[in-house]
Amino acid sequence: MTTYQLVATSAMGLEALVADEIRELGYETRTENGKIYFEGDELAIARANMWCRVADRIRIVVGQFKAKTFDELFEKTKALPWERYLPVDAAFPVQGKSVKSTLYSVPDCQAITKKAIVERMKQAYKRIGFLDESGPLFKLEVSILKDVVTLTIDSSGVGLHKRGYRIDQGGAPLKETLAAALIKLTRWSSHRPFMDPFCGSGTIPIEAAMIGQNIAPGYNRNFLAEEWPWMKQAIWDQVHEEVEDVAKYDEPLEIIGSDHDGRMIHIAQENAIEAGFTEDLITWRQCAVKDITIQGENGVLVGNPPYGERLGEVEEAEAIAQVLGYIMESHPSWSTYILTSLPNFEEHFGSKATKKRKLFNGFIRTDYYQYWGKRV
Repeated sequence: MTTYQLVATSAMGLEALVADEIRELGYETRTENGKIYFEGDELAIARANMWCRVADRIRIVVGQFKAKTFDELFEKTKALPWERYLPVDAAFPVQGKSVKSTLYSVPDCQAITKKAIVERMKQAYKRIGFLDESGPLFKLEVSILKDVVTLTIDSSGVGLHKRGYRIDQGGAPLKETLAAALIKLTRWSSHRPFMDPFCGSGTIPIEAAMIGQNIAPGYNRNFLAEEWPWMKQAIWDQVHEEVEDVAKYDEPLEIIGSDHDGRMIHIAQENAIEAGFTEDLITWRQCAVKDITIQGENGVLVGNPPYGERLGEVEEAEAIAQVLGYIMESHPSWSTYILTSLPNFEEHFGSKATKKRKLFNGFIRTDYYQYWGKRV
């Protein structure tokens, strides 16, 4: 098999978790500018796509070089071995972005990159006319940061947060990748109770169940690289076998998802069934925060409560924080983790967090408040 330079992309603040995921697969990592680089063969591409819970995408790095002129961009792009990746009939649209660079016109950079690759392909495949681009899709990106050009191919297709189980959702669903990150940061394990009192469409409880039973997040979806001729079916078959071998479908789980909105509970139940989790693994309850019941010891509560953007909503969010703090005070062995943008959350919750971490929920800057329980 061939060795490729690969890069996993992630949301800001989650790079360390993604690096851990890649290392758990057996590959050494290097983190740079919010990207996690690693080397691997075709199996690495398939495994990373299948197993990364927190990464956004897995890309193949074709080349990286400095360019301050369009001529440099053209010639250095053309010099790369594109025929190693793209078959003669490949469809290869080019997307682009430029930050703090001399070459700031993204449309021009895209067009020049495309033209250079076409010229390289025509030479490599001894073609005189146009390339018909009727074959498998290869989504290319030209990214320029401080005059350094990075050319990559997306192997994932739709973002890795698309697990394949979400039938329906609420107005502002939490991305599955962020939900998985929130759970991983708690170091929760399947023998401990788990609860989300603001479950919405069920993302956090479902992601917890997948982690608890060691089910690969990409098991029920397809990836763009599956269409590529050099990513043989045998590779994907092997990765699927590996996934089945380590899944713990019989692992008992004590996971509760609750929400005040009955419609959202119904959606959460449907999404959970689509993901393969029945009521004996995840219990769903319609109830307000003040009515939640905490059972057992050494549990973990993870929540993403309403943030509150307008005055009335802010007051409601503050009241929810106060009620939750009062409830959790009676359960000192439980650890509580809350993602919110609410100012002065600790003041309303009633105590200072053990630890606080800055995260972004989409474009919203939030804090992840971590209250560690006292183990009994």
